[in-house]
Amino acid sequence: MTDRPEPWQPGSGPAVAGKRFAPATERNRDAILAVLRDELPPSGRVLEVASGSGEHAVHFATALPALDWQPSDPDPAALASIEAWRAEAGLANLLPAIKLDAAAQWPVEKADAVICINMVHISPWAAAIGLMQGAGKVLPPGGLLYLYGPYFREGIVTAPSNLAFDASLRARDAAWGLRRVEDVIAIADEEALDFQRLVEMPANNLSLLFRRRF
Repeated sequence: MTDRPEPWQPGSGPAVAGKRFAPATERNRDAILAVLRDELPPSGRVLEVASGSGEHAVHFATALPALDWQPSDPDPAALASIEAWRAEAGLANLLPAIKLDAAAQWPVEKADAVICINMVHISPWAAAIGLMQGAGKVLPPGGLLYLYGPYFREGIVTAPSNLAFDASLRARDAAWGLRRVEDVIAIADEEALDFQRLVEMPANNLSLLFRRRF
């Protein structure tokens, strides 16, 4: 199976008004955190592109208090959810969410690291290109770009669940679907982002790690 983009689960009651819940978050957040602990800088600002519900932002900001976490999303409802989670968490290092469309001009001048979880396959290819272009501009030399999600790989047999997931995504939107790792590496290279390594993750997902070229 994969961490499929299941329907949002709205919160209930005044204490969680506006909050969204992404079931996949609880399944993948600790595995992702284990990779990030080894790769993120000891301090600085991390820009999270396509933060969704905001649950990852709270989890990572809690676990990594020396880093300032900057959540973002293009969707107003997602931004409201992030702010609801942020208000409840009360973390000094979790910054107000900003509106950011990966495929458009970024309202950010610099970041010490950029992470993007489960966006590349649930958006048009233009968003992946925009992600690389934006990361290439805001990251310092050696800065990390971290991607997580399901991908196809040349010469590797794709899990049946990922094939089914890809078909379901394309049925929902013809511009969506799992991408080839090799294609993602190619567009990253065009923006001076060097592929560093791939990490096998639970549920047939991958972590892809890039560094801004010196």
